[in-house]
Amino acid sequence: MIKNKPLTPVVEYLMTQTTEEQMSAALEGLLTPYEQQELINRLQIFELLSQGVSQRQVAQQLGVGIATVTRGSRALQAGSYKIDPSK
Repeated sequence: MIKNKPLTPVVEYLMTQTTEEQMSAALEGLLTPYEQQELINRLQIFELLSQGVSQRQVAQQLGVGIATVTRGSRALQAGSYKIDPSK
């Protein structure tokens, strides 16, 4: 069950993508270049924080604001992002 009901159509659309190429095209169609970069930044924030990099270092390394990193840290702590153990 999806917690955020407004995202249901987006989730359902993305779930129909069966290849990496289709998913990439779908995301490029849905997101502006700025939104794509923000999504990339968010994932990098999660990864760096998971590796123990400090919030200030993450902000400096990625060129984002500390508030953005703090928001990512809260999402990570809340379990909103799951680390892929296969990496």
